[in-house]
Amino acid sequence: MDLRDSLNVAAAGMKVQGARIKVIAENMANSDSTAETPNDLPYRRKVISFENALDRQMGVETVRVRKIDKDKSDFQRRYDPTHPSANAEGYVLYPNVNTLVESNDMREAQRSYEANLSVIEASKTLLMRTIEILRG
Repeated sequence: MDLRDSLNVAAAGMKVQGARIKVIAENMANSDSTAETPNDLPYRRKVISFENALDRQMGVETVRVRKIDKDKSDFQRRYDPTHPSANAEGYVLYPNVNTLVESNDMREAQRSYEANLSVIEASKTLLMRTIEILRG
């Protein structure tokens, strides 16, 4: 693998981590949303999964988004009989989003993004040094 390949692999890593950050941000933005009526369902948390992908042109494996699914776990139930979305028993369904989990996932995605960015910066530096040597 040459330096250009490392740039492409790291760029693929940044792309999927960017998609992951977008999904996490959507989950966090909707963490307190409720349904409009008692018969509707609130926002359902989204989860992202990745897969290895062979880039035949470069001859290396990269990563890509396999799919974005909805988390099938149970919604949170809170007793609030005055809420417009409360059911006959007085419970309101809230999204199955745990902001603590989302915050930790966001931090991990950010670190992965930054690690890939560091690879790109190092590869760029090595390429520039190589060009300088060849000129000189």
